Amino acid sequence: MSRKKTLSRKKAISLLVGAAALVGGTAVAMTGTSQASVVCDGLATALGNNESFIAAQRAAPDALSEARIANRVAVIEEIERKQAASNCEVGEGGAGADDEASSGAPAGGGAQPGGEADAGNGAEAGGAAGAGNTGDAGNAGGSAEGDVVCAGSTVTLSGEAGAPAASSNQFPVGTTLRVTNLDNDKSTTVQVTSTSGSCALLNDEAFEQVREPGKFLIRNARIEQIRSAGQ
Repeated sequence: MSRKKTLSRKKAISLLVGAAALVGGTAVAMTGTSQASVVCDGLATALGNNESFIAAQRAAPDALSEARIANRVAVIEEIERKQAASNCEVGEGGAGADDEASSGAPAGGGAQPGGEADAGNGAEAGGAAGAGNTGDAGNAGGSAEGDVVCAGSTVTLSGEAGAPAASSNQFPVGTTLRVTNLDNDKSTTVQVTSTSGSCALLNDEAFEQVREPGKFLIRNARIEQIRSAGQ
């Protein structure tokens, strides 16, 4: 009987250890899944923003719409490559959290002075228009306060290359915005160089200055207007 009881205790301990390992493994798997979900959500939002922008251009085209659309198609292809590399569903686009392309968002350069910045730069829209703009990256409190705009908006990336810049459906080309990631207190100050389906959509270089590693969406953001266009 004594031997039986000893074996039972060992078996019970073994079962408990196995259960603990299973719980630990499940927790790790859930954490990994959560992080992957954030990445995929951010890429889907970026793709959705670009799809909405293309739809708006097609709904109300102007002389530069074809060039803008070709630009955004190239951006979408880059986002899809990132989705594939991140094991996300390729081609899955989510409507931007602050996407207003279907409710009066400016469709072309005529509604946004200087919208031609998109036309000549191909897949690097905003590069030339933003030349010399270093992005003024730093801590959130590093420069003068601006007017907080688009409260509650999330911020993601456009997939466009070039010097730090932003695109917007709220502010004309030439407006200076500061975007702060409140989760890591990093900020970047950039000029609006083209239109988009969001209040503030950062290009790749600007987004890198404020992003958290592995994330493509800033859920807790503050957007400030520092200067109006032409100032």
